[in-house]
Amino acid sequence: MNFSDTIAALNNASAFDLFRLRAAIDRILDQPGWMVAVQSGLRVGLAVDYFDPRANRSHAGQILELRRKHAVVLDAATRKRWLISYAAINLDGADVEIREQPPQGLGRNAVAIGDTVGFLDRSHQQRSGRIVRLNDKTVTLLCGQQQWRVTYSLLHRVVDSIAISGEGLALEILDVDAEAELIDRDV
Repeated sequence: MNFSDTIAALNNASAFDLFRLRAAIDRILDQPGWMVAVQSGLRVGLAVDYFDPRANRSHAGQILELRRKHAVVLDAATRKRWLISYAAINLDGADVEIREQPPQGLGRNAVAIGDTVGFLDRSHQQRSGRIVRLNDKTVTLLCGQQQWRVTYSLLHRVVDSIAISGEGLALEILDVDAEAELIDRDV
């Protein structure tokens, strides 16, 4: 299913239409057939991936208990127990990232809490930080010791993991020919 196209279509819907759609989806997910289908593929002790909609990210965990409508899962990273809906368990290994094609920057569904992103501040300094909160129109970033609220359209992906410090990024241009000579000498 192409979630980017679906989200683009939903952006044109009214709030009432979205509410009706959510109610219909909830009714469908509450039908016993869906829960039984997921439950049949689960057992206590099984390692699973589940989707956390608040963080917009998939988590690894282990099934501790199977209940009538929910599963108790031990999160692998935090070692906390969570009661999650069977519908949130990713049995098929589906890609959970929703890729939007905004005109510039990143979209709300393209980032998750904990991602490292960058932006150009008012002084035209390149800044980067870790996302600590997703808001409706902005993200809250921790850049060094400061928190910044930045609109999604100003964000870009950061590839260098050292760039979390929040300071300006320093780029170095490598001489490809000199690099090749160093490699040839080492061989």
